[in-house]
Amino acid sequence: MRRSTPSRARSRPSRSGCADLRRRFASSSYEELLARAAAAEQELAESSSGGDPVEIAARAVADAETRVQELVDALRSARRANAVGLGAAVAEELASLGMGEGEFLVELNEREAGPAGGDDATFLIRPNAGLPFAPVAETASGGELSRIALALAAVSGGETLVFDEIDAGIGGVTAHAVAATLQRLAERAQVLTITHLPQIASVADRHFRVEKVPGDPTHTRIEELDDLLRREEVERMAGGAEFIASLTDSSA
Repeated sequence: MRRSTPSRARSRPSRSGCADLRRRFASSSYEELLARAAAAEQELAESSSGGDPVEIAARAVADAETRVQELVDALRSARRANAVGLGAAVAEELASLGMGEGEFLVELNEREAGPAGGDDATFLIRPNAGLPFAPVAETASGGELSRIALALAAVSGGETLVFDEIDAGIGGVTAHAVAATLQRLAERAQVLTITHLPQIASVADRHFRVEKVPGDPTHTRIEELDDLLRREEVERMAGGAEFIASLTDSSA
C-alpha cells in the first residue's frame, strides 16, 4: 500500500507571534512576511541544487561587462572609420564659408568607458596656413565657432536644425556665404534660424518677428510677417530706408 506524505501546511502565527516576527524581520505586514519566506525558500532551493547566488550574480556582472566592452569596441571602430571622412567634409564646408583652407581634424583618444563610449573626440582646426592644429574649443573666435557649428550641421545634421544667432561675429561677404549654406540645408531639412543680419533673413521662406513687450511681467511676442512686413523688417535690419537711400545716392 502506497503511503502518502502529508503536505506541509503553513499556519498563521498568533497575534503576538506575528507582531514579533514582523519586528524581527522588519516587515510591515503578514503578507510581507510570507513574501520574504517565499524568497528565502527559493534561494535555499537554488543553493541546494548547486547554484550559489553570489556566483550567479558574479557571472551576470561579468557577462554584462563583456557586453559593454563589445559595444565600446564597436563604437570605437565606427568612430575611427568615419573620423577622417568627417574631417574632410567639414573642411570643405568651412572653405566655402570663408575660412581659408578650412583644415579640420577629428582626434580620438581612449578613456574609461562611459555612456558615450570609451573615446574622447576633440575637434582640431587650422584656419590659416603655417599655424599648428589646435582644439576648436580653445582657439576659435566667435565667428569661427558659428561657422564650424554650421559646417558640422551641414555634414551630419538631422531633419530639424535650430541655429540661435549663427551669424555671431560675421558680416559682409561671409554673411552671404552663411546664408547660402543655410538655404542649401533647408532643401533637405527644416531650418530655424534666429538672426540679426539682413543677408541671412532675406533667404528665408517664412519670417517671424520676435520682440519683448514691456509690462508686468514683460513678455515676448512672436508675429509671422506677410510679404510687405517682411520687406520692411529686412529693410530695417539693413539700416532703414534712409540708410539704403544714402547708399544709392552715393553710388550714383
